[in-house]
Amino acid sequence: MSTPQRSDRQRYLENLQSEVDGAFLYRALAELEGDSPLAELYAGLAEVEDRHASFWAERLGDVEIPRPSRRARIVAWLGRRFGSRFLASVVAEDEAKGQFMYDDQPETEGTSMRQDERSHAALLRRITDRGLEGPDIARFERRHRSLDGNALRAAVLGSNDGLVSNLALVMGVAGANLPADTVVVSGLAGLLAGSASMAIGEWLSVQSARELHSRQLEIERREIEEMPQEEEEELVLIYRAKGLDEEDARKLAAKIMSDPDLALDTMAREELGIDPDDLGGSAWVAAFTSFGLFAVGAIVPVIPFFLTEGLRAVAWSMGVSGLGLFGIGAAITLVTGRSVWRSGLRQMVLGLVAAVITYGVGALLDVTVT
Repeated sequence: MSTPQRSDRQRYLENLQSEVDGAFLYRALAELEGDSPLAELYAGLAEVEDRHASFWAERLGDVEIPRPSRRARIVAWLGRRFGSRFLASVVAEDEAKGQFMYDDQPETEGTSMRQDERSHAALLRRITDRGLEGPDIARFERRHRSLDGNALRAAVLGSNDGLVSNLALVMGVAGANLPADTVVVSGLAGLLAGSASMAIGEWLSVQSARELHSRQLEIERREIEEMPQEEEEELVLIYRAKGLDEEDARKLAAKIMSDPDLALDTMAREELGIDPDDLGGSAWVAAFTSFGLFAVGAIVPVIPFFLTEGLRAVAWSMGVSGLGLFGIGAAITLVTGRSVWRSGLRQMVLGLVAAVITYGVGALLDVTVT
């Protein structure tokens, strides 16, 4: 084997040290987990890191496998003091940062190393996100699935953004002592501008996610075709992480991999966290929903100015907006589980303070201009 160039050699050394550190930390995790399926999983991941280290050591040719770095030894020491969850979170962060580290390194072309790194990142994310250990990985609390917290959170935040931003705008214009018609026009303009901005942003966000998911699915499809054994091994690791013993995990993985379509669907859901039938939802539905939610909140402070004017309209606008803000704060407690009164009053006070400030700024500008 030819001697690598200096820049390549440095890269090989860095890769080698990274894999040595990874194997060391996985073994530290296995030690902390004791006699459990999760400990066996960590030991298996350490063996994969060992193979990666040997890959780079072979290319260097004239080096011995180095010791774990000082950082890795310190992290392992802290893990022994603060527990496996602390150590797993550090390893998960390292894996997330390095999951694409081999994608642009030509030496790894045709190997399973690129997919191994992504698989490790997904597994550690699965473990740390759920905050579970050992056989508990296979358990899911039903109450966590009883409410779509993300959907509720998006609805609450969308209407809250509309209400607070337009209330502040309307109060600023009203504070400048402008006619009611001007306040209404300004409020409706703010409603349309804000709703359109939210809709466009949501469309771009969801569409970009769909395109990314489609690309990930295509990559996964190619890997299933080109490296079925490596993909099957990943499934074994995933099911062992869920609490299955090795024999059952291998039987289930082999059955799934015998059907390419089922294998892609399973890997998409289990490894990538993607629903291939949905890909994150419709960008247009998300856009129109975001537009509507923002508009619902934004119209509330404008309504009183259709019916009256002056300080009476300002007072009514502040009043109905305060009630709306309290309702929004109360709604979010369905996710947080906190006190309805505490969350509602906090939301109301913060929104009204913003409105009072902009009203004061508007009044100050009116005095200055006059």
